[in-house]
Amino acid sequence: MTGTVYLVGAGPGDPGLLTLRGRELLASCDAVVYDDLVNPVLLDFAPRSAERIPVGRRAGLPCCSQDFINDLLIDRAQSGMMVVRLKGGDPFLFGRGGEEAEALSAADVPWEVVPGVSSALAVPAAAGIPLTHRRLASSVAIVTAHEHPGKSESRLRWEHLANGADTLVFLMGFSKLEETAARLIAYGRPADTPAAVIQWGTYPHQRVATGTLDDIARRVRQADLGPPAVLVVGEVVTLAAQLGRPVYEALSCLS
Repeated sequence: MTGTVYLVGAGPGDPGLLTLRGRELLASCDAVVYDDLVNPVLLDFAPRSAERIPVGRRAGLPCCSQDFINDLLIDRAQSGMMVVRLKGGDPFLFGRGGEEAEALSAADVPWEVVPGVSSALAVPAAAGIPLTHRRLASSVAIVTAHEHPGKSESRLRWEHLANGADTLVFLMGFSKLEETAARLIAYGRPADTPAAVIQWGTYPHQRVATGTLDDIARRVRQADLGPPAVLVVGEVVTLAAQLGRPVYEALSCLS
């Protein structure tokens, strides 16, 4: 009998932000296939007997191919296992969950998606940056800085993106931070637009650098920040000085 694959969003890092459904599935799975940025504490929710398979994907480092991951999920399910595919953030927001769901469907493997708390929303919030605010921002755009390498051309329309939303959130874009800021300025976003980079958002060791588009790359270098990080651009960043906390207090859900 074919097992089921559950595409589970692990949230941004803080284990307290895993959904109840996600924890329930982890507690009864036969195998958990997890990404590099998933908090390892979450693996403790799985039975000791469950197979734990890392398939880490982080920019610039060796990783399993997407085809390998797809085949792995299909193989485990076809052997009758209940599989949790544990993915950082939300599976369907730049998490390649859609590609995995396509592969599972093509192989006639039952699957279910369990939405997760996206880092695009949670990380700015943990840094005291509300993405919308009645006085400052009525629209948000969430962007990936790493598109599929097989694309003939980028789908990012910088001429529209630069001023198309009040708040911009860039995921997986640390290595292209300077280029991103320069493109936004070149296409009309004012150079003095507030910007923030949040490293390890929602973890106790979260760090934040704030500035403007024309100096955020320099401020990040001065603060010695690195990936994983989220870039936020827009007037809402100014609220971090008032609403942000020096140390993020992680939620506790381990009892």
